[in-house]
Formats: sequence, structure tokens, C-alpha cells
Amino acid sequence: MAGFVNYIKESFNELKTNVSWPTWAEAQNLTVLVAVFSIIFSLAIWGVDSAFGKVIGYYFDLIK
Repeated sequence: MAGFVNYIKESFNELKTNVSWPTWAEAQNLTVLVAVFSIIFSLAIWGVDSAFGKVIGYYFDLIK
């Protein structure tokens, strides 16, 4: 158990001293960027899925 507590203490110390955190404005801008690209990517996946669904539907209609 002492090893786990030591690990947690060293992890917090690492986060406080060695990690360079972005500014609040930079974090907000990056969050918006990630949200926009996530929406774009999800729409692209939806479009490809819909197209493949229609193609497979047409294929199964042909082989009936």
C-alpha cells in the first residue's frame, strides 16, 4: 500500500512541476477545435455508412 501512496504523491508532484499546462484561452480554443473535427468526422462516417448501407441493400434486392 505504501508503494501506491508513493506513486500517487510522485504523480501529483510531476504534474505540478514538470508539466507545461496551456493557458485557459488556449484550452478553450483547442476544445472547440476538437469538437468541430469530431462533428466533421462523425458526419463523414455517417455518410460512408449510409452509402454502404444503400449499396448492400441494392445488392440484396438484386439477388432476391
